[in-house]
Amino acid sequence: MSKQIFLNFIFIITFIVTCKAQVEKNSELYKTIISKDSLLFNIGFNTCDIAQFENLLSEKFEFFHDKDSISNKKKFLYNLRNGLCKSPATYQSRRELVTESIEIYPLYKKNILYGAIQTGNHRFYETIKGKKETYASSAKFTHVWLLENGLWKLTKGLSYDHQSTDVSNYQSSIFDKDIEIEKWLIENKVPTLGLGIIENGKLKQVKVFGEIKNGASAPYNTIFNVASLTKPVTAIVALKLVSLGKWNLDEPIYKYWTDPDIANDPRNKKLTTRLILSHQTGFPNWRWMNDDKKLHFQFDPETKYQYSGEGLEYLRKALEKKFKKSLKQLANELIFQPLKMYDTRYVWDKNIDTSRLAIAYDEKGNAYETVKNKIPNAADDLLTTIEDYGKFLVSVMNSEGLTKQVFNEMTSNQVATVQGKHFGLGFEIYDLGNGEYALSHGGSDNGVQTIVFILPKTKQGLLIFTNSDTGGSVYENLLKHYLGENGGKIFDIETK
Repeated sequence: MSKQIFLNFIFIITFIVTCKAQVEKNSELYKTIISKDSLLFNIGFNTCDIAQFENLLSEKFEFFHDKDSISNKKKFLYNLRNGLCKSPATYQSRRELVTESIEIYPLYKKNILYGAIQTGNHRFYETIKGKKETYASSAKFTHVWLLENGLWKLTKGLSYDHQSTDVSNYQSSIFDKDIEIEKWLIENKVPTLGLGIIENGKLKQVKVFGEIKNGASAPYNTIFNVASLTKPVTAIVALKLVSLGKWNLDEPIYKYWTDPDIANDPRNKKLTTRLILSHQTGFPNWRWMNDDKKLHFQFDPETKYQYSGEGLEYLRKALEKKFKKSLKQLANELIFQPLKMYDTRYVWDKNIDTSRLAIAYDEKGNAYETVKNKIPNAADDLLTTIEDYGKFLVSVMNSEGLTKQVFNEMTSNQVATVQGKHFGLGFEIYDLGNGEYALSHGGSDNGVQTIVFILPKTKQGLLIFTNSDTGGSVYENLLKHYLGENGGKIFDIETK
């Protein structure tokens, strides 16, 4: 590193040390800087719209690249025009921001905002005419944005720690070597990663990486809080009861339970298990989100989709009234005991091996308080392992304990959700084309990012459990590596 680059690194670091704490992602400053970043790269760089750089770069702009020389604005624009953007029809480079990595720090002088520092990671993809786009490189960057006459201008840019590769080499080099995966997790600020790989209708592999706590490797049977992955389990409890002829998908729920908050609203009589499992109740996600903390209908049942944990809790109370058993007992009898899911539970109890529990962390590595439910929550906070939940998904894929009719109902589009997807009963459905489909559900809470996929026709599946707010950053590469072309289709559906 040259002396000049070193001095500029010191300049940036000094800024970071003296500026205030990073801003929240919902703040105006964060939104403003991300907007400028998007103009500069999504429009400017990715489409070779040089005017965006001319407008957003300060006349004092300096660029420092660890694989190239120092550039001022004039030299930077010249290199852009005569390099990456010289033949865009033949060669194109696309920059993708790793949004989870972004941190933005305000710069103040005498309590007056005069700038901001943006740090993060980005990836670059290359397309050569006639060939498929490939993953080319990744790098870290630091940008200094300053207000000049009331306008945001990029005054310094540093791009460093470049890692060059292509997508196939990247995936094989990462996922075939445990040490590389551990490094990759550290880069993504994910303390613990659990993977389950289903092939030919069987759980073939269970892999757990990272640390359960500082200095202690996470065991293969690490216990994770999987957040909303609780919902499919509750759904299967109900669907197994339907298959046994003990419960009815379309029978009104009010015969067994009516919540006092909506007892005087006649719409409560429209609620059925089908509407609950496909998220068409009209309920909010949680009642505590309402100003009065009470349950209300936000629209008529069966008129549209709205994701709701309250719906699953409503179903739990109806089942418990009907069968005079707790959801914990019903799940033990119908799922956990038959499948030998001995590490799976809805409630916190003395039998939990806390030495195997994955603590939840925020993006800065601070631990969240562990959730310890005393009564089952039908929609949230299930404790389980990759192996246990993998057994559960295999049983669902193979329609164990479900009649053909119930399985068909579960895997049929009940209601359109977003981005070309639909909800069935308990699972979201991805149409992969050619008659193939994937069933999926995710979980997201403080310090929890989990997602699962099963493909009943190809008998494939993938489980991804993480214990960090940043866990979603690892999904894309894992999906594409373990589910191949179908993984790419799933990611495309999710991001289009």
